Amino acid sequence: MSEKPWDGRFSQKTDKLVEAFTSSIQIDKRLYAYDIEGSMAHCKMLAKSGIITGDDASSLISGLEKIKTEIEADQFRFDDSLEDIHMHIEDRLFQITGTVARKLHTARSRNDQVALDIRMYLRTETLIITSHLAELRKVFLALAKKYMDVTLPGYTHLQRAQPVLLSHHLMAYYEMFSRDADRFRDTLKRINVMPLGSAALAGTTYPIDRHYTAELLGFPRVSVNSIDSVSDRDFIIEFLSSASLCMMHLSRISEELILWSSSEFAFIELSDAFSTGSSIMPQKKNPDVPELTRGKTGSVFGSLISLLTMMKSLPLSYNRDMQEDKKPLFEAADTLKACIEIYINMLPTITINSESMRQATSAGFLNATDMADYLVTRGMPFREAHSCVGKMVSYALDKKKELHELGIEELQSFSSLIEEEIFDFLTTEQMISRRKSFGGTAAENVMAAIEEAEKSLDKEDP
Repeated sequence: MSEKPWDGRFSQKTDKLVEAFTSSIQIDKRLYAYDIEGSMAHCKMLAKSGIITGDDASSLISGLEKIKTEIEADQFRFDDSLEDIHMHIEDRLFQITGTVARKLHTARSRNDQVALDIRMYLRTETLIITSHLAELRKVFLALAKKYMDVTLPGYTHLQRAQPVLLSHHLMAYYEMFSRDADRFRDTLKRINVMPLGSAALAGTTYPIDRHYTAELLGFPRVSVNSIDSVSDRDFIIEFLSSASLCMMHLSRISEELILWSSSEFAFIELSDAFSTGSSIMPQKKNPDVPELTRGKTGSVFGSLISLLTMMKSLPLSYNRDMQEDKKPLFEAADTLKACIEIYINMLPTITINSESMRQATSAGFLNATDMADYLVTRGMPFREAHSCVGKMVSYALDKKKELHELGIEELQSFSSLIEEEIFDFLTTEQMISRRKSFGGTAAENVMAAIEEAEKSLDKEDP
């Protein structure tokens, strides 16, 4: 069956340049397993519906199994003249089974066939990613439990703001990646819809049983509009949106690891196994894994923009532009999986410099808010307390001291409400332990959050 499936309409052979230009086989050949699985289910449905005989279906399924074996054994020849994975499989099936192969395409089109393949592929990828995210979140939980006694400055505007527990900081990323997992699970609801049987765009005249096909392929829902079925790529865009958000979170922690591993911060040291050196500077130890993750984020964002741009002006229903959906999708899924996997393995190997973190909490007026809070507990309105402490900070800056380094007489010159107890009030430990509001950085809060997260993760269905 080397002729084109549309040869009956054309009087000239397709130009070789056009064959090369329109071919997608080097991209979509990775869909072979889903295409074969979908074709087998289609055969069974055709036989059940009396559209082909049981013998024909058995012959077709046997041939499809042989093709899968050949592809996996790298014994299958790919050729641009056959355009895509669907035509390659059908052509080889004709060589194996003869004319019965021509019955395979009854009641379907490449339009609904490729929609099925992508949905099956993306269903698998989404489940893999949610599983990876569960493992990544377990890493954050383990680290949070391990470093419950480590404090560091919390930052706003990349300026030291208030002291927090490192565990509290790590649990912030646990929350981010939990939202990512939720998004992927929710996206899966729109991915997991069976489009086969919509044919080119209008459905088919054959008495097919689409719900039976869906049952065979494990789809809980069947698409309800044949035009939308073949022209919908929302589920890909939604997946790429979720992937972009997840990569953004990976990029944020990458940025922090890069900063924290620098001499200026010296909060952490990356493992040698996850670092590289310089070709000219012998002393260098570069955070290449976080840097590359940060850089790869742009390509995933680009995949999302590519699909949005491609789809924004397409009239219903299927258009050949949509062939270009697979490359950015595959690249984004592969990139996200690789980045999550390397973080699962890298994070536990990081050395925490707890002393550097602790020392950083003692400089930069991190206790200014607590000084204001102290004055409020003594009866001063907060806005007045804020202004009063601002003047203290200005004075301390002139003296090149921190607030807790000022003498009691100096502090009392700003307010007679201040007493000796203020120095206990301003310690890092006290500042952290008093923040018991729900979601705050007090140790009891953080430990409760960790325990709740562990319970939730144990019950989570990816």
